[in-house]
Amino acid sequence: MSINTPRLPDYELPDTVELTTPAQLRAIADPLRSSLLDLVLERAATVAELAAAVGRPKSTVAHHVGVLVDAGMLQVVRTRRVRAIDERYYGRTGRTITIAIARHPGDPTVPVCVNGLSVGAAESVPAHEDDTLWSTLRHARIPRESASEFWRRVEGLVREFTALPRSGDTVYGLAVGLYPTDQPVLPEPRDTDADDVGTDAEG
Repeated sequence: MSINTPRLPDYELPDTVELTTPAQLRAIADPLRSSLLDLVLERAATVAELAAAVGRPKSTVAHHVGVLVDAGMLQVVRTRRVRAIDERYYGRTGRTITIAIARHPGDPTVPVCVNGLSVGAAESVPAHEDDTLWSTLRHARIPRESASEFWRRVEGLVREFTALPRSGDTVYGLAVGLYPTDQPVLPEPRDTDADDVGTDAEG
């Protein structure tokens, strides 16, 4: 028996949107704007609804919504007539936001993209203290192309997570990352010949 679940979000949108300009990077680097983008992954929302969710004045939220609209990450997906006023409902322009611009070293006008692991680490402190945190960290020596392929599979799991039906009263965070490290690397194994075996045996 199939179970009908609400489509998330409640409006049509492309799978991805690419950020290609410094202005877009500056727009997404703000924590409040990042929260607004997360909220409309559940459903389209008005400025008033977004302001109530984040506990900020409508004028403040309206400003940040405008920045995201100008940056091409939010758009009006529908309107509703209420007391002779058109209420605008905002949604994302892409389910997943990808960065397609390289940061220029030494250019202070282009912020580094938000480090999701850093944000997740800060958010997860109370969960760690309450013993309600699930986490793991692993290292593997693999080629770059294998890392890229694995990350594409991880992105599929992330999309599955963000599409889960919304219920309950707790928002869970999922922080994932794949990055090069300076972890030590074992040397390539030596070919062991008969003399080596004999010497080891005598020792």
